[in-house]
Amino acid sequence: MAIAPGTWPRPLLRAIRIANKYLFNPVMGAFAGRKNSYAAVIRHTGRKSGKQYSTPVGADRVQDGFIIPLGYGTRVDWLQNVLAAGRATVSAEGETRDVTEPEVIDAATALPMLSLKRRRTFERVGITQYLRVKLA
Repeated sequence: MAIAPGTWPRPLLRAIRIANKYLFNPVMGAFAGRKNSYAAVIRHTGRKSGKQYSTPVGADRVQDGFIIPLGYGTRVDWLQNVLAAGRATVSAEGETRDVTEPEVIDAATALPMLSLKRRRTFERVGITQYLRVKLA
């Protein structure tokens, strides 16, 4: 039985998120942000610890910044850190850019800024929230 997009059970999402955080993200971090890499990397400062972090993300370049799908929602640590600081650094396709003005936006706002292929993918998996950041 297939799980409908946007209706994944919370325990399953939590398990996937934890596996990504501790298993896959460290591996992806070695390749993220490089030219021809699937993933970008967002560098941010811990809001409590002050420690520097790097998190692999999907980031699509738009005219004035980046759109990042929030597949795990808005309660993830990296997003909370970026929102609290009001800035971060994104490395994608071999370029590193400082970004500011982080804003969580809905699919209706984000999807028209993305390619048709990316729109279809995000719609199929039921992603409803995105982070928009602007170039500093």
